[in-house]
Amino acid sequence: DVFGYIDTAMPPESPVLFGLHPNAEINYLETVTQTVFKTVLDLGGGGGGGDGTSGVKAVMEGLMETLPESFVMVIVNETAAPKLETGHSPYVVVAMQECGRMNALLDEMRLTLGDLDKGLKGQLNMTDVMEDMIVAFSINEFPGRNPFSKCTWEKYAWPSKKGLQSQNLDLLERYRCIKEWSDTMITPLSVWIPGLFNPTAYLTAIKQVTARATQKPLDNMTNETHFSTMFDIAEATVYPEDGMFLHGLFMEGSRWSTLEESAEIGPPIMVGHTETYGHVMDSHLKELLPVMPLLYVKAVPVRPEWQAEGVGYLRNDPKIYECPVFITLNRGATYVFLATLNTNQPVTKWVLTGTALIMQMPT
Repeated sequence: DVFGYIDTAMPPESPVLFGLHPNAEINYLETVTQTVFKTVLDLGGGGGGGDGTSGVKAVMEGLMETLPESFVMVIVNETAAPKLETGHSPYVVVAMQECGRMNALLDEMRLTLGDLDKGLKGQLNMTDVMEDMIVAFSINEFPGRNPFSKCTWEKYAWPSKKGLQSQNLDLLERYRCIKEWSDTMITPLSVWIPGLFNPTAYLTAIKQVTARATQKPLDNMTNETHFSTMFDIAEATVYPEDGMFLHGLFMEGSRWSTLEESAEIGPPIMVGHTETYGHVMDSHLKELLPVMPLLYVKAVPVRPEWQAEGVGYLRNDPKIYECPVFITLNRGATYVFLATLNTNQPVTKWVLTGTALIMQMPT
């Protein structure tokens, strides 16, 4: 009788009953569907004979053709040497580190792809690494993502949920951005933060540069964030005061207000010489990951009333939502830093909706 009453008299469960946005159910259904299909694909697996071999060989050849050349670190170091004497030297160090990380991945990919090519031709005995690559190629998975895989591509890469082909395109775009930066060692006016192997290093560099410029102790500095009125990186024409612009972020669980919606509350706010605006708002239906404007990350001294925690400094300000920034939708270990976002509603609402900034689309 109790179960019958629940089924007939009580309203059906929905995200709204739990204080969530209807988009939460869309996210849940997408996740379940992706899990089911990935499980089916994994169980189907891939072999090394028949048509499977030709398919794997086509994937392998495509990767080998598009794989860019490694950075020549001697040239990179020569370009960086004079820049290391300037006030932007921490950014130069980040660029050099990114080149080194990219080289490690490219060298490993080039070596293992060459071995697999020889293995498929019968010139080398098949190894566990080759077998794992064949399985990964057959299900469009980045080699090494399976925790039991002997292939180490994932170890040298960045956290990602993308398939092999999508992540390879991501690799090429990352390489292009790093190369443009390393060719001159002039820090971009706006950095594509998802394209860095170690985004935390760049955020630390912002604090280092500002601490040196303002003669303040580095261990008493932290970052605060403001969304600018710019959506196109071409709109950024000068470096912001005591910080840098970042782009490539998405918001999950809510959205950022439009310029028109913000104008109803007040005009844009000038932070230094940068025009900023907006506040967190409820998502539009079926808009799961809206693109964010350029983010102004500013280094500021820590105030006495701020609370130091493992994730950063908590402001405990009812008008500031301390929004976690993650690399992927897996969240968890991909946490990077806290963004300080304006809110006109209780902070607890955005905690309940799981509002976060995400650096990478799932596909």
